Amino acid sequence: MTMIFTIGYEGATVDGFLATLRQAGVTRLIDVRALASSRRPGFSKSSLAAALAEVGIDYVHLRDLGTPKRGRDAAKKGDVTTLRDVYDDQLALPETQVAAQRMLALAEERPSALLCFERDPCHCHRTLLLEAVGQGLEVIDLYVD
Repeated sequence: MTMIFTIGYEGATVDGFLATLRQAGVTRLIDVRALASSRRPGFSKSSLAAALAEVGIDYVHLRDLGTPKRGRDAAKKGDVTTLRDVYDDQLALPETQVAAQRMLALAEERPSALLCFERDPCHCHRTLLLEAVGQGLEVIDLYVD
């Protein structure tokens, strides 16, 4: 059975984030944010990819697996119902289906973690993504201390 991790960086430091990934044995981070930028220092695409490379973790950004703005706004408000509705529409798009298949193939190659912002996976689209396409995967949610 293929294992896949999920992780959010809400409230995390880069050092704590990297330590959590390394401790779990993750060797590839799959960024499933629509916008791979962040106000939190170190979590935007370029700086995060560089920090990951320094500790031997590969970085892949699958933008099409991200949540449209309306869904991100719902997630920020804790409105999981709207998030689910918006993300269901996103999952129906052909480009999202292609990206989901790529994500699954990448996760089969080596220990991988899906990245998004929310610490609690129950308030994040990464859980909805795995519910939709992750049948047969063992999902382990990581939390940065």
